[in-house]
Amino acid sequence: MARVILPHVQRHLPGSTFVVENRPGAGSQIGMEATFNTKPDGYVLGAVTSPAMMTIPFERPVRYKVDEFTYIANVVDDPGGLWVKADSPIKSLADLLERAKKDPGGLSFGTTGIGSDDHLVMLEVEQAVPGVSFSHVPFNGAAPLQTAVLGGHLDLGCFNVSEGGPGYRDGRFRCLAQAGAQRDPSMPDVPTLTEQGVKVVAGAQRGVVAPPGLPPEIRDKLVTAFRAALSDPQFLADAERVVLPVKGMVGDEYRKTVLGLDARLKEMWARKPWRDQ
Repeated sequence: MARVILPHVQRHLPGSTFVVENRPGAGSQIGMEATFNTKPDGYVLGAVTSPAMMTIPFERPVRYKVDEFTYIANVVDDPGGLWVKADSPIKSLADLLERAKKDPGGLSFGTTGIGSDDHLVMLEVEQAVPGVSFSHVPFNGAAPLQTAVLGGHLDLGCFNVSEGGPGYRDGRFRCLAQAGAQRDPSMPDVPTLTEQGVKVVAGAQRGVVAPPGLPPEIRDKLVTAFRAALSDPQFLADAERVVLPVKGMVGDEYRKTVLGLDARLKEMWARKPWRDQ
């Protein structure tokens, strides 16, 4: 996401140069802490993903506060998808749910980790459909998860549309449903969960934040540049080419969306921590 949009932001912010520095590890916690605790002068921004930025603090101490970041722009809204290998005996979402009702906990699903957006999609499906339950198998990333699905070691994988798209297009995966609000243009024949009677809309949002206390004049320049880039035809063409599902939100709209999700996740956690599910 960062490498696709930043060249376009540069064009709309004269004199700027962006360099992407990876801070791997801890499910993005290291990068978020580095952003939060740096000097708020506009020279350091952070690429963040929701819900990870909200769920990590439920599990362990962190050196950032979700409500104190300076929110610049959301770029991507990547719906979760329910994927099986192409020759799976599970042919549809209805088929999957019927099997899960007959054998509660008997079907296995993999995700990219406990508390990940993928895990939360499946928990919401279980809550939305009475009598349905699955067995969760967390993985350290989408690549090993997809390998396990294709190898027949899992009945089902839940991962994002952008991650499953290549395997879908070359015939390795079948997508039973995706959790977007509308059908994804890259997979127009795949219905949403909501279309199939399961009222779940969920996935991963990826955007850009700055440290707390960023001066308003710097914030406004960055927000203006990102707003222009998000509607730039050249950026939209690049995003389509690499299957980035774009959903632009800037400034206060982005912040309100993140804090709304944070509140909903806190309610879910209070009812039943997902580490136990």
